[in-house]
Amino acid sequence: MQEKPAFTPRPHDIATALALLTRLPVNASFARSAQAAWAYPLAGLGAALIAGAVATICGWLGLGAGLTAAFALTTLIIVTGAMHEDGLADCADGFWGGWDKIRRMEIMRDSQIGTYGMLAIGLALLFRFTTLSSLAHAGTIVSAMIAAAMLSRAGMATVMALLPLARTDGLSHRTGRPTRITAVAAAVCALVLSWLVIGFVPTILAASAVALTSFIVARIAMAKIGGQTGDVLGATQILSEIAVLCALVGFA
Repeated sequence: MQEKPAFTPRPHDIATALALLTRLPVNASFARSAQAAWAYPLAGLGAALIAGAVATICGWLGLGAGLTAAFALTTLIIVTGAMHEDGLADCADGFWGGWDKIRRMEIMRDSQIGTYGMLAIGLALLFRFTTLSSLAHAGTIVSAMIAAAMLSRAGMATVMALLPLARTDGLSHRTGRPTRITAVAAAVCALVLSWLVIGFVPTILAASAVALTSFIVARIAMAKIGGQTGDVLGATQILSEIAVLCALVGFA
């Protein structure tokens, strides 16, 4: 078995993470895609800062909590190219639309969306819009989005490191699996930055929500397809983000 490379963070890993997880026009190399997983929270930070700027402008214009949440959420989806939403929909269709692993994997690869996928996206948008509206009304939408974006992507890195690959091709296979120390570095990065943004107690509560959500998604993925794919990672991010936003509404 080929030994995994040691954890050696490099500055250009940030560009790699941005290129993998967003649609921002960055010049990046994908030779270290797996090793760059420690920077996934920083990619989330970049996306959230852009959405936060839009939310701030909406606040200056006095558009109200609902429109602020709608514009901020739309910006997040545009910046990430809806890749995480696509993963959530594919997992919902595949996990509950197929009777065995082979069929589930076939459904997940199908570009068409089914009933389960539509419901998953619709409910995810509902939860995100509702929580962001509450946070916008309380004036904490920007900090909450930043923390949710970073912590949820740390959850992605953890699932990548802990679960085996379910496919022998696809985006997750091309990216590879990071070492566990790389996933730990992603978690530490997200925790420290979130602490600075939202405080210690909210960070612990939000991180606990991500840990629980990631664990549930990982267990379901192992039971349904025997590992992780890019779709599983996308679902992990969206569901973890929702968990963080729900947890932070209590502090709004």
